[in-house]
Amino acid sequence: MPDSVTITDNRSGESVEVPIVNGGVDASAWNKLLPGIWFLDPGFGATASAESAITELDGGNGILRYRGYPIEQLAENSTFLEVCYLLLNGELPDKAQYDQWVHDITFHTFIHENMRKRFYEGFHYDAHPMGMLMSAIAALSTFYPEAKNIEDPDNRFRQINRLISKVPTLAAMAYRKSIGMPFVYPSNDLNYAENFLSMMWRVAEPNYEPDPVLSRAMDVLFMLHADHEQNCSTTAMRVIGSSHADPFSAAAGATAGLYGPRHGGANEAVINMLNGIGSYENIPAFVESVKAGEGLLWGFGHRVYKAYDPRARIVKNHADEVFKVTGRNPLLDIALKLEEIALSDEYFMSRNLYPNVDFYTGLIYQAMGFPMDMFTVLFAIGRMPGWLAHWNESIEQNNRISRPRQIYTGPVERDYVAIGER
Repeated sequence: MPDSVTITDNRSGESVEVPIVNGGVDASAWNKLLPGIWFLDPGFGATASAESAITELDGGNGILRYRGYPIEQLAENSTFLEVCYLLLNGELPDKAQYDQWVHDITFHTFIHENMRKRFYEGFHYDAHPMGMLMSAIAALSTFYPEAKNIEDPDNRFRQINRLISKVPTLAAMAYRKSIGMPFVYPSNDLNYAENFLSMMWRVAEPNYEPDPVLSRAMDVLFMLHADHEQNCSTTAMRVIGSSHADPFSAAAGATAGLYGPRHGGANEAVINMLNGIGSYENIPAFVESVKAGEGLLWGFGHRVYKAYDPRARIVKNHADEVFKVTGRNPLLDIALKLEEIALSDEYFMSRNLYPNVDFYTGLIYQAMGFPMDMFTVLFAIGRMPGWLAHWNESIEQNNRISRPRQIYTGPVERDYVAIGER
């Protein structure tokens, strides 16, 4: 028996058999049988908008793989820049390829002085760092007009290199601007995570040396956020890219998608929830209020994962190491108790409410000194290579411009009435 489904139009009795390929069916067969009739799928929860070889996500079994490599192995053995190379090129680099890649990223971290002196100075003193980052990414397209030549693969990768290199610089500048501190130039003798931490925290030290535990945790957190298949911001990247916009403009749109609290702001919501609980003694009452539908258990459950998010385990392990350096976050005991309850209480288990990656990341960020309005900025730095890998893949696939259909529910035809007669 072939793997297929049969669709029958009960009005005419006509049928069409559609093969199931890679877990999906081709919508063109539906269109041939039922032209002008559309699937209604708000939120695209049951619609595959792309074919992609980048990330495999099996939410039912808690599996996340980049180009076939389990996230657990990458987090244990790899680096963020090696993962960037993997996502963009499809294979892990050899030593020579990796050294060249690291060199290219390291020596393109500086930005044009006009952006530092004029662009950032134009923001209001209390501008949100994520808003500044989003605007700055879009502005890069005006500094590199050749980015519009997306048909040239070498030119595409030059812009990809620039974005991965410069986003930590732009992000750190946004933070420093928000607190009235002078900007810090990149240091080419530091690795990717170390350089970002230096640009964030350096004050007057001649040589800033981040704690290796903190820089490694930062690198792993970037790695865990590097891609997550067709989420809101990645879909935005591919949709904008389908118009053949340059990668800076598409990445600015993806950043805007991430800016929304439903997407990139969940770890901030976790911290607000833990602060709201206040103390260990208040946990039982809070849990009962969630069961009564009076609140949300932020950091638990996921649109895709119906099992324990594999990234959450990795983050939890690194949290223990970070707290040895920074001191224990007082909210950790509340978080651990909530996790214990959720993993043993039938109410939460029956609803697949397992911890996701956002549950512990905010605690780590806070312990490392990041204010909450920087949490989504950190997410954007990590997600940039995934966005760019999808953008480049969609260009190579020569996909049509994205143009979903709609089910019209408005008025039928009616005649215009002059304003005095309404």
